[in-house]
Amino acid sequence: MTTTAEELREEVRRRYAESALAVVERTGGCGSGSCCVESEGDRTTFGEALYDAEQRGELPEAAVLASLGCGNPTAVADLHEGEIVLDLGSGGGIDVILSAKRVGPTGTAYGVDMTDEMLALAQQNAQAAGVANAHFLKGEIERIPLPAGSVDVVISNCVINLSTDKPAVLAEMARVLRPGGRLGISDIVAEDRLTPSERGERGSYVGCIAGALSKGEYEAGLEAAGFDQVSVEFTYQVADGMHGAIVKAVKTPA
Repeated sequence: MTTTAEELREEVRRRYAESALAVVERTGGCGSGSCCVESEGDRTTFGEALYDAEQRGELPEAAVLASLGCGNPTAVADLHEGEIVLDLGSGGGIDVILSAKRVGPTGTAYGVDMTDEMLALAQQNAQAAGVANAHFLKGEIERIPLPAGSVDVVISNCVINLSTDKPAVLAEMARVLRPGGRLGISDIVAEDRLTPSERGERGSYVGCIAGALSKGEYEAGLEAAGFDQVSVEFTYQVADGMHGAIVKAVKTPA
């Protein structure tokens, strides 16, 4: 049976809502089949293990438990005081809170998420962290609810691979960034040798595997969206031909 894009989107939304509720109920940080863990061995390559002890110490426990990502984009985005940062698929708010601390009171960190349960958890976590410059918006990353040219940096943590319309996401990142703005993204990326069906054999869509772009597709997509200085660097293997990766790019100046 063919699964439609809308059905995939709703499956992702449902799984991440389960994850948020699991944190609230203190039954664990991950819902079944979420991006953070499909097997026991994934616990060292997804979620809270990717943040060092100092960073985890800056955060409420619920924010750490709710981390479902595959990297640490705040460690590669090189954030500066006073910048405006946007996190796509902000989940429980861990990267938004860390970004808000990095940019300071003169800066702003936005998070966009489509899941009500995650948005509520993120708001609670930001309040618990005492961070006043973190703001969470309900929306889809294919249609970001911010004006054009309003952001200095876009980050994301293992979310773009979950989108069913990745060209729209890349175009939206270019739209909201100011000229010369930059990306610092953690994602799951396939080697170019793997076909889409071969990626699907290695893991589920909601597990951040089946929907992953290849390295070449990511590079070409970003260049087509108006980015240069594009870099896709593999950091660790999650399955045969599938890797955690750091994705960087700069919006071409006008």
